[in-house]
Amino acid sequence: MLRVIGQRIRHKSSAWDDTQPISAEIFGLERSKQHARSLAETQIVTDHPPRVYSIIDRLNDNAAVLLAAYRELCAAVAEGKTVTPAAEWLIDNYHLVEEQIRQTRADLPPGFYRQLPKLAEGHLAGHPRIFGLVWAHVAHTDSHFDPALLTDFVNEYQQVQPLTIGELWAVAISLRLILIENLRRISQRIIAARRGREAADNLADQVLGLGSKDANAARLINQFEESVISKSFAVQLIQRLRDQDDLAAQTLNALKLKTDALGYSFEAVVNDEHHRQAAANVTIRNIVTSIRFISDVNWEVWFDSVSLVDQLLRTHPNYGEMDFPSRTIYRTAIEELSRGSGHGELSVAQRAVDHIMQVEDRGEAATEDPGYHLIGPGRAAFESGLGFRPPLLRRLRMAVQYFGLLGYLGSIATLTAAMLFVGVFPLLQPDVSSVLLIFLVLLAFLPASEVGLAIVNFAVTRLMDAAVIPGLALRDGVPEQFRTLVVVPSLLTSRDDIEELIDRLEVHFLSNADGELYFALLSDWTDAATEHASTDSEFLNIALDGISRLNLRHSTDRFLLLHRSRQWNPSFSKTPMREAKCSREER
Repeated sequence: MLRVIGQRIRHKSSAWDDTQPISAEIFGLERSKQHARSLAETQIVTDHPPRVYSIIDRLNDNAAVLLAAYRELCAAVAEGKTVTPAAEWLIDNYHLVEEQIRQTRADLPPGFYRQLPKLAEGHLAGHPRIFGLVWAHVAHTDSHFDPALLTDFVNEYQQVQPLTIGELWAVAISLRLILIENLRRISQRIIAARRGREAADNLADQVLGLGSKDANAARLINQFEESVISKSFAVQLIQRLRDQDDLAAQTLNALKLKTDALGYSFEAVVNDEHHRQAAANVTIRNIVTSIRFISDVNWEVWFDSVSLVDQLLRTHPNYGEMDFPSRTIYRTAIEELSRGSGHGELSVAQRAVDHIMQVEDRGEAATEDPGYHLIGPGRAAFESGLGFRPPLLRRLRMAVQYFGLLGYLGSIATLTAAMLFVGVFPLLQPDVSSVLLIFLVLLAFLPASEVGLAIVNFAVTRLMDAAVIPGLALRDGVPEQFRTLVVVPSLLTSRDDIEELIDRLEVHFLSNADGELYFALLSDWTDAATEHASTDSEFLNIALDGISRLNLRHSTDRFLLLHRSRQWNPSFSKTPMREAKCSREER
């Protein structure tokens, strides 16, 4: 569901103007699911979001604020001053927060951020939709991270609005960003409260130091700005001046008048401040433990549990048997096809599955896999059916693949010729000898060709990625239908070399002990002038003993010795020097 909004004006999101902690009513499971559905019904994304300061800019600002708060609190501790439990949490775990900030910067490149669907309205208008979803989840859990609760929340949201593959990958990043934002807000409140208590201590010291001297309590109170006279200031001053002399009582009366004017009663201020400190302590503890827990979660497994595209592709058994990197190749292809065709990711995945079903109905086994249409030979026809419009970068890659070696050499030649022409063109004058021009061209040909080669190599390596071949996960080892023989070709040359080969074969077995995997030495003799050499029997027996020892040690029959005898090679008899020699049979 898309809504186009009008004028794009760069502004700072209203979400960053609020200094209150990101906290709301704590929801249970059922209430959380209801909220997810209502959120999905009201969140609207747009192709033309308002221009706002990016989340990364806010993250950098948060990092600076947290660093300043950390340094101020450390300085207070170094001076022997008392800090609240919430402040101690920040001091003790700042290194963890700093690490998460660095990780978040690395995990959110600008290109990925731009591709995320943006919200059209609300306090997070212009920011990614997934950011708003996670913001709501964090607010209604008091920053407590529970993977199971998050899974239910996201799945319920997707019953109304499916999320893209990129958005699901951005969940962990969004969690870190919002938790750090919440930590920044609480740390600012901690610093403001500490400064208020420090100002109250300074005032209390003045009052208690004056004793019975003539002094104006109201004047002392008025020394402080209204921004300083906070609840923390009031509570600290009450604690210091309670049950003191007349001047202290006058000061407290003046403070009462001030607090009444600011809108909070003198009687409830102590309870409110203690409640605020306790709540800040709980929230900051939740933030720190959640940040730590986020790093321990296997987000690949979590992604599999919430991805609707994955669930659709898993209806075909081959996809479910693949390892995670192979499935990522398929998902990346779906993202690219969706962006270039206007079809949703679920629609693209459904079409790929439908094509497979049609092929299976016709009995064409060669294309019984989603990859045939997503990354294989059927990709061109599939793109045409979707109306896919490849981006410029993909067109360049396709051109490089199409022209191959001829295009590679032609590009080098074209660049070389262009550089030679640019260098010689100013010399194309009637009075310049043609012999001189030819000499200069020949002289410049080698450096120009080197530059052209370097430019083409750089462009090709940047354009072309390494091709990853999809593979099966084989979580329970190699099944019987995929029984495999691991062969190590070798020459039997000495006892030490044979023993080393046997040890290496055992290492391969220990690294892959599950399933139908067999291990063999494919051995051969070195070339000799006769069919049999004096050491042949000895070396062969050493190899046989080693293989038997491995089978006996591991109670298996998976170790084999495949040995080839010397055979006469007629091709060597054509020259006098090789006339009497024997060689391995060419196979």
